[in-house]
Formats: sequence, structure tokens, C-alpha cells
Amino acid sequence: MTNQDIWRIALGQSAVDSGCRPEDFLEETNKIVISKPHPDARKYLALPFSCDLVSYGRNIVASVQPEIIPAVQKYLDTYTVPHCFETPNLHVLDESLRNFGLRVCFMAEYFLPDVNHLRSLACPYEIRLLHPSDFAELYLPAWSNALCEKRKELDVLAAGAYDGDRLVGLAGCSADCADMRQIGIDVLPDYRRQGIAAALTSRLTQEILAAGKVPFYCAAWSNLPSVRNALKCGYKPAWVEITAKESAFVEKMNLGL
Repeated sequence: MTNQDIWRIALGQSAVDSGCRPEDFLEETNKIVISKPHPDARKYLALPFSCDLVSYGRNIVASVQPEIIPAVQKYLDTYTVPHCFETPNLHVLDESLRNFGLRVCFMAEYFLPDVNHLRSLACPYEIRLLHPSDFAELYLPAWSNALCEKRKELDVLAAGAYDGDRLVGLAGCSADCADMRQIGIDVLPDYRRQGIAAALTSRLTQEILAAGKVPFYCAAWSNLPSVRNALKCGYKPAWVEITAKESAFVEKMNLGL
């Protein structure tokens, strides 16, 4: 699989998720579309969006509900693409969304592998490939990034690092959509900073590509260890995304509910 294949598939999936055309993300002007449910969208997305902004760097595609269009159009017309995704300008969007019972909620950066920079990374511990029957008992807090208990049926492959018989690190991938696999990683606190996360991520990346699927990696901008892990494994920044949710939903998240 080439880098061109990877980006074509990613753009195609983003188009399905946002309800637009793949080429819309490559235009020089912003675009607003009406969000609708789609059977091929990433499984964890709650469609239709109330307000979702995606940028691959050139412009912004906003996937919204009709009543939100004037507020979002004004916001996109006022600020540059990078500034639309950061404070203090982001406060302007948040304030305007309050009128519709919404708040800015999820903010993340997504990474895609660069096949010219992928390589196997050494691990100080044994790495074992795990299939669903192997990790059925691993839906525990320690592995909540690698595996998703709410969507167990989507977890299809994992790579574990073992210190003897003890699992000390786990990278898992979920079949969130037909052609892409999202990678999540956890390492026990006492075993961090030994290169385990990078070794597991790179191994799982290679396995996903060998199966003809595109791996992708998501991290919060402020999660520098996670971002560094992606870069070390040969991933490059691909797109950023902001999603607004109902105010009550955001309040519950802030309370840890």
C-alpha cells in the first residue's frame, strides 16, 4: 500500500463521515454541508452531527444541522483555518453554539502512517499477537485505550508485550469502518519510557497494512507522550477535528459520568 492509497482511503472515509466529497477537503475555500447518518461511517460517531469541523490543512469542512449554518458560516468567515481550532477564537464558536444548547466537546488530531518512515522497533519484552479470543478477558481499566468494552465486537487484533507471563503493554485496533483500523495503546506505569508503546504500535501498524487496511492514530493535542509515540512510529499528522455535543452531555463528561 502506498502513501497515496492511504490518503485516498482516509479522505474517502472522512467524506462518508462528514457527508461531503473527498475532494472537498482539498479545496482552498471552506465548505458547509448538512450532516446525515451513513451506514459506512465510523462506528463510534453519533450521526448526524450537530456541528463538526474537519481540516486536512487547506480548508475546513463543517458538517452541521441546518439551524447552525449561519453561526458556523460567520465563524469560518471571520478566522483563519488554524485559528478556528484554537483559543481564544474557539471561544467565539462555543458562545454561539450555546444558543442551540451545544458546547464544543471533542478536539483531536489524527495521524496516518508514512510508509517511507515505517520500521520495526525493538522491544525489551516479548511481543505476542492476540486475537479476540486471546484478549476476551482483558477488558479492564488498565487496557481501556487499547480495547473498548462498549464495542467489543469491533476489536479485531492486538499486540501485547509480556514480561514473562505478565502483560505489561497492549496495543489494540478496532474495525471502526470497512477500510481503516484505529490503534489504541496502553503501557503499565512501571514499564513506561522503555520503548514498549512504540514497539507495539509499529508492530500492529505493520500487521494492519499487511491485511490491506489503513491504520490511523488519534491523540489529543496536549497528550505529548502519545503524539511523540505516533511520530516515532512513522506516523504523520493528517487531519484535525472538533465536535460539538449537547450541553448536558458535556456537563456529564466534566463530572466524570
